Amino acid sequence: MRDHTVCLLKECDSGCKMALDSMAQIKGYVSDQKLKNTIDGYEKKHQAMEEEAYKQLKSLGEGGKEPEMMAAAFSRMSTGMKMLMKDDNRQAAKILMDGCSMGIQSSCGFRNQYAGASRESMDLADRLIRTEEALRDEMKAYL
Repeated sequence: MRDHTVCLLKECDSGCKMALDSMAQIKGYVSDQKLKNTIDGYEKKHQAMEEEAYKQLKSLGEGGKEPEMMAAAFSRMSTGMKMLMKDDNRQAAKILMDGCSMGIQSSCGFRNQYAGASRESMDLADRLIRTEEALRDEMKAYL
């Protein structure tokens, strides 16, 4: 159970960090104040979940996990290129939706892979999935 818990928490931590990095990068291109406010709200939610994952990991004598270097670099490059080609709110919403879809797939996969994890870590993974789904759904209004 401990191994599954640690692995799931590390993946939640990494996923939150990846989402936060993407949102910070996207916000620089957003001109619509309502969209910026929405992103700000989801940044706060992701920060809170990242902090919770870190606290749970720390209580188990473990540290957090940084996103895979190649995945993070590709994400930054891809976002930058897409926004340079068409830097508008619609494009920003599309990129966020794509990121949410990837996050949902990853988080669901890790949740299933580490099914023996603690209830608290499973609850965190579930909240992360629901948060990504909610952000993805809110972005539909900007397409």
